[in-house]
Amino acid sequence: MHRSKERPVDRSITPSPSPPVSPPPGTSHGSSDFLQLNVGDAPVGGRADWLAQELRRAVADGRLPVGSRLPATRTLAADLHVSRGVVTEAYRRLTEDGQLAGRGRSGTIVVAAPVSAAPVSAAPVTAAPTTMGTTPVDHQSLDHHHQPPRTPHPPTPFAAPPGPEIFDELRTAPARVDLAPGLLDLAAFPRAAWLRAERAVLTDLPSAGFGYGDPRGTPALRRAVANWLARNRGIRADPDEVLIVAGTAQALGLIADVLHRDGVPEIAVEDPGSLGARQHLRYWRMATPPIPVDDDGIRVDALRASGARAVLVTPAHQFPTGVVLGGARRRELMRWAADGGLIVEDDYDAEHRYDRAPVRALRSLLPEQVCYAGSVSKLLAPALRVGWLLPPPKYREALTDAKRFADLGNAALPQLVLARLMESGELERLLRLLRRRHRRRRDAMIAAVRAHLPGARVHGAAAGLHLTVTFGPEGYRGSDTDLAAAALTHGVKVHPLSWHAQRPSPPGLVLGYAARTPDEITQGVAVIGEVLRSG
Repeated sequence: MHRSKERPVDRSITPSPSPPVSPPPGTSHGSSDFLQLNVGDAPVGGRADWLAQELRRAVADGRLPVGSRLPATRTLAADLHVSRGVVTEAYRRLTEDGQLAGRGRSGTIVVAAPVSAAPVSAAPVTAAPTTMGTTPVDHQSLDHHHQPPRTPHPPTPFAAPPGPEIFDELRTAPARVDLAPGLLDLAAFPRAAWLRAERAVLTDLPSAGFGYGDPRGTPALRRAVANWLARNRGIRADPDEVLIVAGTAQALGLIADVLHRDGVPEIAVEDPGSLGARQHLRYWRMATPPIPVDDDGIRVDALRASGARAVLVTPAHQFPTGVVLGGARRRELMRWAADGGLIVEDDYDAEHRYDRAPVRALRSLLPEQVCYAGSVSKLLAPALRVGWLLPPPKYREALTDAKRFADLGNAALPQLVLARLMESGELERLLRLLRRRHRRRRDAMIAAVRAHLPGARVHGAAAGLHLTVTFGPEGYRGSDTDLAAAALTHGVKVHPLSWHAQRPSPPGLVLGYAARTPDEITQGVAVIGEVLRSG
C-alpha cells in the first residue's frame, strides 16, 4: 500500500497566511508584521543599511532571540515592497557578523546575540582626573534611541593601570561594537572543512595514535608547518626543527624560562609594543627594557646601548604601530645578533597584507640567532591554542625539555586535523577569503576615521588586522585611557595606545577591524568622534 508523502509540520511557530500580492485598501504600503517594519522609515538609497540595522537591534534587545527563524527573503521583500536583493544583502551582513546562519530548508536562523552595552549618562570613572569633561555625548546608544538614566555602572577596565587580568576584563566588558585589536573574522572559521578533516583523521588513525606522542608535536603537523613556512614565509626548516606549542603565549613562557636558566635576566621589547607579550615575559621573571620604535622599526642603536642580550621583535608588522622593519635596520639588527644577541621573532599576523609586497621573516636570513614564533590564532582561531617555535640550535634541546615538562605536548587530534587542512590547501583558500574581507573592513575603518576623526593620523594600514590612530596636540590633548573609557560607556571597545607603551607617548587608539562588519566599524568610529567632540 502506497502512502502519500507529507511534509512535517513545524509546530514551533503558528502558520500565517501568505502575504497578499497587493496591500488591501486602507493599509500602508511597504510594511510588515515582522518587527513592525515600515520601509518608509528607510533613507533613500539606504534600504539594506536600514534593514540590517533594524535586524541587529531586534537581535540585541531580545525580540529575535537565538533560535528565531527569519522570514524567507522573498516573503519579506514582498511585504516591504522592495527588491529581494535588499533583504538578501541585509541577511548577508548579519551572517558575516556571525548573528545569522542559513540552515537549508529550515531557513535563516538567529545563532548569536551581541552583548549589549548599558547606556549611561555619567562620565567614565577613571583613576586619574579626566580631561574628557563630564558632559555626556548625545548618543545614548548606537541605535540613537534615548534610554532613561541608569544608575552608575562599576568602574571600567580603564579605571586603573592594566594588570594581569586586564584582557579578561576587557573581553567580558559589554559593548555593542568591539573594535579591540587581536581577532580575525571568527565567523569565517571553515567548520565544514574542519569536520571533513576530523572525520578523515579519525578514520585513518590507528589505535596507537590515541596514546602519548612526541612532546615536540605530531610528525604530520611539524611537516605541514615546515611546508607552510617555506611557501608563505620564505623559511627553510626541517620538520625536526619545529616545536609545536600552545600558541605564542606559551612560546614566550618557554623562551623566558630557558633564557632565565641560562643566565639571561631580561628580554628587551619594542616600545610601543604588545602589553600582553610584556605581561607574559614578566610573569616568567624577565625584565623587559623598552627600546624605541620609529618609522623604520626598532632602534638598534638603543638596543645596543641597553646591553640586553635578547630582544622580542615583530618585524613584519610591528605591534601596534604597523611599521615594517626597514632594510638597513634589518641588517643592523642582524649584525647585533651576530655579535651574540638572540632575536625572538613574533610573526603574529604577517600573512594578512593588502597594499605591499610580503616581507621575509628574519628567521629565513639568520637561523642561528633567531627564535621564530608563529601560530594559527590569526589564521584560524585563538581557541585552537596551536602555535610553533623554530628554536636556534643552541636552545633547541632546552626548549624541547621545557615543553615536555610543561604539558607532555599539545593534544594530538587537533594537530592532525590542522595538518590535513594545511596540506590540502584549505588554509590558503581561507587566507585568500580573509584578505578580501579584511581589506574591505580596513577600507571602511580608514574612511570612517577620515570622516569622524579629522586630524587623526593612521598608522599600519597596509597589513595586519588592526590599525593605530594618533592625535596631534591640536586634535586631542587628553588621556587616551579616558578616551577609551568614554567610548566604552557609549558601547565601543578599543585599546588605548598608552597600554602598549612603557615610556610617555602621544595619545592614540589601537583599533581592530577584522572581526566587525563595515557598518559596525563606521558606527563605532562615529561614536569615538562624538566622544572626542564632547570632550
